[in-house]
Amino acid sequence: MSLRLGDVAPDFTAESTEGTIQFHDYLGDSWGVLFSHPADFTPVCTTELGATARLKKEFEKRNTKVIALSVDGLESHKEWVKDINETQGTEVNFPIIADEDRKVSELYDMIHPNSTENATVRSVFVIGNDKKIKLMITYPASTGRNFDELLRVIDSLQLTANYSVATPANWKHGEDVVIAPAIADADIPEKFPKGHKRIKPYLRTTPQPNL
Repeated sequence: MSLRLGDVAPDFTAESTEGTIQFHDYLGDSWGVLFSHPADFTPVCTTELGATARLKKEFEKRNTKVIALSVDGLESHKEWVKDINETQGTEVNFPIIADEDRKVSELYDMIHPNSTENATVRSVFVIGNDKKIKLMITYPASTGRNFDELLRVIDSLQLTANYSVATPANWKHGEDVVIAPAIADADIPEKFPKGHKRIKPYLRTTPQPNL
């Protein structure tokens, strides 16, 4: 069966550029981003891994660990990392899983035969500190991922996990949020002391509560 939002992210053991990874142990109490690449030494993936490395401090601020994957072997990964560091002006600072037996790719349904017979598509999984899948996005091989959007989504997921709010279209950290419909009007002042706007009975906004 394919994975769904809210499922526990499958655990696995795999070799990586930073040694053996036991996935759930690796995450510990952190959030996680697991993202796959069609192959080593491909142009779009090279830019993506460089972009991820440059965002290390941003992921750390969000208590989030990043781990990449492709179906190539460990020695290939190590050579590719040299190219990434050279061309992207950074140092790869997260593990890349060597998934030659496609065990992890199959666990996470990363191989789509109608897209490519034997390589992973560009899948992204955001995993909460409860080990449950919070977000899944799949990109075609020709389209690079937007890592600023992934950070924005993690901000939203972490905020809405702890407060009775949702984030509106195009929301960014620091902007007003939507009060959950389950919160009665009478309970809003106590729960959201910064004030709120009642635009419609079902649409009420409040300043971001954790700032």
